[in-house]
Amino acid sequence: MGLWSDVRDDLAAAKLRDPAARSAVEIALLYPGLHAVWGHRVWHALWTRRFRFVARAGSQLTRWLTGIEIHPGASIGRRFFIDHGMGVVVGETAEVGDDVMLYHGVTLGGRQRNGGKRHPTLEDGVAVGAGAKILGPITIGAGSVVGANAVVTKSAPADSILVGVPAKPRPRTAASPGPRSGRSADSDPARRRRSAGRTSPRRPAAGGWGGSPWRGSPS
Repeated sequence: MGLWSDVRDDLAAAKLRDPAARSAVEIALLYPGLHAVWGHRVWHALWTRRFRFVARAGSQLTRWLTGIEIHPGASIGRRFFIDHGMGVVVGETAEVGDDVMLYHGVTLGGRQRNGGKRHPTLEDGVAVGAGAKILGPITIGAGSVVGANAVVTKSAPADSILVGVPAKPRPRTAASPGPRSGRSADSDPARRRRSAGRTSPRRPAAGGWGGSPWRGSPS
């Protein structure tokens, strides 16, 4: 995909996931999470071409400007969105899939000092609430949701909810945030058939995050 295609996707993803977003111009100029992602793409390209010092210097400049630290060695997918952003840290060997969303204060960190894979992998469509820490070479399955301030040290299967310290995965329910790509839980055809004949829309459980992982903030 081309550069401008990626930029358009990023702007559209931010508008979809942040109800406060009003225009593409506002998002492009005023959203530090996007600036950090755009900067990372430049520094990651330099890192993979072995311009390691320049890439690290650039990532530190981005950190100074945005408050978000993404190591240039980290692998980031498409439509990655960081809301608010301040205090986010993404380690060198972290891998982030497509359509992933992080809130402020999230750490994708390591638990060991030896080389190799040290940081987590987030598969497509994962949402991570404010202040959560995901530590070590673990994998969070596609479509999972990590609650605010959770500490995750073990892998979780797809479509899990992880809350608490230490966080323990449990399957998502019908009232939980929807699956990856911003769809609601009711976008599944089987669920729609089971819901046929309802006289009123289903409401999320009290204290839930809303019908969509992007419209309802876990922060």
